[in-house]
Amino acid sequence: MFVRTLRLAAFGAAVFGTGLLHAQEGPARGPAMPPNPLPYDLLLVNGHVLDDRNHIDTDSDVGIKDGKIAKVAPHLNSKDALKTIDVKGLYVTPGLIDLHTHVYTGTGEKGSYAGDLSVYPDGFTLRNGVTTIVDAGSSGWKNFDDFKDKIIDRSRTRVLAELNIVGSGMRGSKFEDNLDDMDGKLTGDKAKQFPGVIVGIKSAHFTGPEWKPYDQAVMAGNIANVPVMIDYGARRIERTLLQLVSEHLRPGDIYTHCFSGLRGEQDPTTGLPSEALLVMRKRGIYCDVGHGGGSFAWTVAAPIVKSGYQPDSISTDLHVGSMNNGMKDLLTTADKLLALGETIPQVVAQMTSHPAHEIRQEQYGNLSVGGIADVAVLSVENGKFGLVDMYNTKMFGSQKLVCQMTIKDGKIVYDLNGLSADMWDATQHSADERQARRWTVFNERPFGASHGQRFPTSTPVGAPPTNATPQSQDKAIPKK
Repeated sequence: MFVRTLRLAAFGAAVFGTGLLHAQEGPARGPAMPPNPLPYDLLLVNGHVLDDRNHIDTDSDVGIKDGKIAKVAPHLNSKDALKTIDVKGLYVTPGLIDLHTHVYTGTGEKGSYAGDLSVYPDGFTLRNGVTTIVDAGSSGWKNFDDFKDKIIDRSRTRVLAELNIVGSGMRGSKFEDNLDDMDGKLTGDKAKQFPGVIVGIKSAHFTGPEWKPYDQAVMAGNIANVPVMIDYGARRIERTLLQLVSEHLRPGDIYTHCFSGLRGEQDPTTGLPSEALLVMRKRGIYCDVGHGGGSFAWTVAAPIVKSGYQPDSISTDLHVGSMNNGMKDLLTTADKLLALGETIPQVVAQMTSHPAHEIRQEQYGNLSVGGIADVAVLSVENGKFGLVDMYNTKMFGSQKLVCQMTIKDGKIVYDLNGLSADMWDATQHSADERQARRWTVFNERPFGASHGQRFPTSTPVGAPPTNATPQSQDKAIPKK
């Protein structure tokens, strides 16, 4: 019956999509879990903890209980946990945050980031150690409720949103250049309705000469007390980047695509940061990578970063046009900053505490005791790795970050090499399988004669259980 249940669940997933995600953590199957009197549900031991928010960069253990960080300290006792996992030689970091993504899909609209240009998040996030993402303006105040229903409420990934200043959202130039659909009051009021979910305002892709999109975005940000992120669209002499960051944006706002070189980010004579980027840093406007399909060039990033001007946050600008090109994913984007001389602690901070601070959601991106137990376990491969930019040119890097395990809300949701798994031919569990739902979303099969068959077989729909007696079989299947 267990295998049959799995097959039915797989069928349900194919039909109903993300519904299975919630089923995995839904109402408990079988008897209720007994209480856990131990200090921890899950214990990660012998790892190297990187937590920029708490200034931790050392070998330590991490104890998790009831979805929260219970303790971060060396030499925690494995007897105090239901499940202990040895992560020696690996980095243990807060769950990563991707500040710039596009995940409002499922509407069927072609050529739209409120449609087919966006991607479902869970296939791109958890396997990269990412537990929280920000959708950067795919929806506006008119269609945010639909986005919330289709994606935010159905994803295992924690999906936050920046609301587009265009009420109709990011649906192409017909909509994004429509000045009449840019209303700071309506946008700000909508953002206020969802504190902690709508965490910013976005202006993007505008091609006109007017300042209205940016000023209305700032108005909305002031109403909702959230930052504004700018994708500056077309470069116009009537509205220079220097004017934007000097006169229109506020300290604490975010400029994304800062290494594209398309809108005045680089001094054309020296190749170093332009005056606009220097003003941004002086005024406290954040520089976000926002790699995307066309917003990261080695000729721009290399001289600027090597001069000492580092981004405040690393993000992907994930969408169908970037997921398989030079960007690929968040960790690959971080690998590029490593290739430019940043350290592993620096890039981890740029994917954890820094973006959490930028969106004013500092409950994420750290391993503080009592905080949410979102954790990434990362390895570092050494070798020669080709890293490709927006122009299909490459730089070789010598380090590659790989996600080995992701924990969200205290439960393992991704495990690349089975660090948490028992051997297939084991005769007993390494932890009490009755308590497994406290620390993993994955299934734990029964072992031993008293718990189930070692080699269980499938039972066809409508057939009696395999342990049924001949007499019960006659009753279960009428003779014809």
